[in-house]
Amino acid sequence: MNLSTENGRRRMSASRVLLGVVASVALLGACGGENGEGTGPIAPGLDQELTALLEAEGVRPVEKPAAQDPGLVELGQLLFFEKELSGRRNIACSTCHHPMLGSADGQSQSRGQGATGLGPQRVHGDKSLFLARNTLSIWNRGVKGWDTMFWDGRLGGNPTDGYISPAGDDTPQDFSNALAAFFIIPITPDEEMRGFPGELDVKGNMNEMADLTNDDFAKIWPLVVARAMAVPFYKDALLAAFPGKTEADINVVHLAEATAAFMTDAFTALDTPFDRYLAGNHGAMSDAQKRGALLFYGRANCGSCHTGALQTDFGFHNIAAPQVGTGKGDEAPLDYGRGRITLKEEDRFKFRTPSLRNIELEGPWMHNGAYANLEDTVRHHLDPEAYLKAYDDKQVEPELWGTYQSSEETRKLLLASIDPLLKVEGARLTDAEVSDLMAFLSALTDPATLNQLYLIPESLPSGLPLDD
Repeated sequence: MNLSTENGRRRMSASRVLLGVVASVALLGACGGENGEGTGPIAPGLDQELTALLEAEGVRPVEKPAAQDPGLVELGQLLFFEKELSGRRNIACSTCHHPMLGSADGQSQSRGQGATGLGPQRVHGDKSLFLARNTLSIWNRGVKGWDTMFWDGRLGGNPTDGYISPAGDDTPQDFSNALAAFFIIPITPDEEMRGFPGELDVKGNMNEMADLTNDDFAKIWPLVVARAMAVPFYKDALLAAFPGKTEADINVVHLAEATAAFMTDAFTALDTPFDRYLAGNHGAMSDAQKRGALLFYGRANCGSCHTGALQTDFGFHNIAAPQVGTGKGDEAPLDYGRGRITLKEEDRFKFRTPSLRNIELEGPWMHNGAYANLEDTVRHHLDPEAYLKAYDDKQVEPELWGTYQSSEETRKLLLASIDPLLKVEGARLTDAEVSDLMAFLSALTDPATLNQLYLIPESLPSGLPLDD
């Protein structure tokens, strides 16, 4: 097996992420035009086999979210880019979930509060730290049933069952979905949006949130709301968006609902070649993509965790991802993942199954951005032991070089509890089959998302700059 050492050394450049060149070329070759008509001959036997497999696996078209209120979307768009909501007025939701970076940030592990710049060109400031994990994309998070957020599942829920979060009993329960609830977490930690004690904001003012702790959720949220309500445009827009509410009624849930409406509207990506195929257009995917889909949901067993049309079971699995980077908590430089939440030893090193929609656009990959190359990420799943042994951490940020926990002891620890679903007899693939599998992954990219410059507003009501 080719371990792709040379590929592993290549860092994803900012231009590749920003322009989506690789994904564009793949889609043009696969789809043959905006109507999704295949360029190659349709193979009835192949289609018959694939449609039967998809039916057997329960892979059906994804129900799109309901249309969002345009006024709420417009308000949420501005809040999404608004640095006024951060303690030092220097970071926004868009800093880590940028439309031109696959709705993520293009870094192996995010540089948080105090860093400057965007994406792979972001650099540390005096106190800025690496966050322990790779920023997940927000594609399709508004789809019904997407009730689990973050790599470790520490936040989630729905209106019927209620919501859980690190805020415990202080977690608001009147969100419309988990995507709205997601808003309440990044604004809280000092290393993310709140800021560190003793640091002034960009205007030279004291940061009124800085002396609180990361556990002071119920004290931080009203301060963020007060920031928004102090801007006349936001005050008027929030009161208009939620008729019957007074200024005193507006709380963090209302900011969250507006931001979620924008994210749902902007980042729903369900017009891929695969979606068109599921809708009955058998010319929407190439033969290579169809063969890849047969492998994905068949012999390669990818679909056992990446189930359904969104390619996720929303569950947690240990795939023996290389332990590289800062690590997290008391176990650093390791990261116990889901085990940090449940405190169960059997959940250590488990992380949530990511959806593979627009997967080409959101590298680096794995929970800690361990892989800079998507094919290497796929091949790791096929032979975790070999890829752990050969792993080269020169593909993460230079400041993190040398952090790979390469000891035999660590490898044995990871492999001992690896998910048995990865140990499938006959799942070894030839290079040609891996190529087909990669072709199928390209069929999961929505062409409309390759350039989302139009989502970036011209200016912000606060007057703060859009640049990071």
